[in-house]
Amino acid sequence: MAASAQARLARRSPRAATVFAALGDRTRLALVTRLCDGSRCSIAQLSDGQPLTRQAISKHLRVLEDAQIVRSERAGRENLYVLNPQPIADLGNYIELVSSQWDAALSRLKAFVEE
Repeated sequence: MAASAQARLARRSPRAATVFAALGDRTRLALVTRLCDGSRCSIAQLSDGQPLTRQAISKHLRVLEDAQIVRSERAGRENLYVLNPQPIADLGNYIELVSSQWDAALSRLKAFVEE
């Protein structure tokens, strides 16, 4: 792996790990899926149909906020949550970078074996 590619991965790894960890929970992934349509939802709306309490949903939303995957907007007496798609797009770019590096490494291995 080239030094510049390693440096790019090293810079992105901590951020990617935070986003992966936040999305690694089934409930949080379901919350993100509910917000994918661009709507702004309250905790009450997000907890509707969920087996969890509003307090539990709120804790999951805090994890997503810490990872900057969602953000809250004050509307009167309640917070409305909206998806911030950028961290997920950044994850896609990170995965593409790792994938291209693996492709290059496998190509080098193939060339070495075929020699």
